[in-house]
Amino acid sequence: MEKPSIMISRTCCYHHPQLWFAILLSFLLCTLILTHFNYSSSFEPVVFNNVEQEQQQEQDLCHGKYVYIHDLPPRFNRYIIDHCDSLTRGTDKPNMCPYMKNMGFGPRIYSPESPHLFTNNTWYETNQFSLELIFHNKMRNYKCLTNKSWEASAIYVPFYAGLDISRFLWVSNLTVRDASGRDLARWLWSQKEWKRMWGRDHFLISGRISWDFRRQHDTLSGWGSNFRFLPESMNMSMLSVEASSWNNDYAVPYPTSFHPLKELEILEWQRKMRKRKRPHLFTFTGAPRPEMKDSIREKVIEHCRSSQACKFIDCSYGKEKCDNPVNVIMEFGDSVFCLQPPGDSYTRRSIFDSMVAGCVPVFFHPGTAYSQYKWNLPENRTRYSVYIPVRDVKEWDKRNISVEKELMKIPEDEVVALREEVIKLIPSIVYADPRSEIEDAFNLAVKGILERIERVRDEIRNGRDPRIGFADEDHYKYTFN
Repeated sequence: MEKPSIMISRTCCYHHPQLWFAILLSFLLCTLILTHFNYSSSFEPVVFNNVEQEQQQEQDLCHGKYVYIHDLPPRFNRYIIDHCDSLTRGTDKPNMCPYMKNMGFGPRIYSPESPHLFTNNTWYETNQFSLELIFHNKMRNYKCLTNKSWEASAIYVPFYAGLDISRFLWVSNLTVRDASGRDLARWLWSQKEWKRMWGRDHFLISGRISWDFRRQHDTLSGWGSNFRFLPESMNMSMLSVEASSWNNDYAVPYPTSFHPLKELEILEWQRKMRKRKRPHLFTFTGAPRPEMKDSIREKVIEHCRSSQACKFIDCSYGKEKCDNPVNVIMEFGDSVFCLQPPGDSYTRRSIFDSMVAGCVPVFFHPGTAYSQYKWNLPENRTRYSVYIPVRDVKEWDKRNISVEKELMKIPEDEVVALREEVIKLIPSIVYADPRSEIEDAFNLAVKGILERIERVRDEIRNGRDPRIGFADEDHYKYTFN
């Protein structure tokens, strides 16, 4: 009896399509009314919340500037400092530990012979490879630091990459040389912060040149580690004292020995450099490289030695005390121009030591400064430097280049303007005391990386692939112009 009743009901329904259409129409109409009612009733609060959020952002001076610091395992930073005696391998320093003192600034400078020039609270014996420790300590005092990773605009990875690789650069075992970078990449990939932008909001610092982390071939003759070619590392940005030709590498100044706390200390130093008498037209400070006889560097040394207008400071072992910042700054302060040819790499710490002393830099290659420190130096290079483009030694000889003649051509009023611009740039090329509020090289670096990451976010918001161009190589970065 049940089966016929079911059949009757189905037959009934199929024979009354108008009834089913009416029911369906009523259902859709009710749904539309309810949806409209709910949307209308919730519309005002949504608008109010957005306005309130915008007002909060306007009042929040750190909006768009928040930085979160990854709490890395100690082996990636603290352990390296605790075992600083192992950082001497491959360098001429008998012990790197003293340079780790005072937040990475090194021992304080006491100069009884020049008490009027060097004050005890702003000058230190800072090692050129100590930027990672300096930057980390300054980041700890960054005014827009947050412990909420979700509100951070950038993620800082405090891996002491340069100090770490210095222990293994001369190790023939490539697995050992690459171990730290590989392990860091694995650790980062496992963190929840990584998944947000797959590392493209992450950045790290290197006190060594970025080429030390871009070994392209796994051969014993290959230099450095392969860290920057790891997939995870390629998604991050690296700030280093010399950037490579890849788009995710950015250059920041080498640390100098001047670390002021107050703006008044900078103003006082600038005043001293403006008034300083400069008996030498130009100077070069550095050591000859016997293995680089046919280099621009050796040509500059040869020219400087033969000119009475040039002061050559020979930094060969046992010669001048070039490790003493007092001697270096005094010599640079006695010169109008300071020659900055490429050396072991494109850049030199001497660029910034000389500029702190008010000495106008003379460059011979765009990779020494112009294509490097774009966050710190004017785009118009003629405002603060002299450029003598020389591709190779043959070109030097063919053009019969004379540095002395080139510098003597510059009118005195232009020389004064150049020096004034260099002196004005001092705040932007030094790393101030972490307690300072000076807009220094650190602040410019953080501002630059925040803008870089925001551009990547814009790409994502506009539906574009953030991988395109992020870690590409720019073959024209170091071309002459």
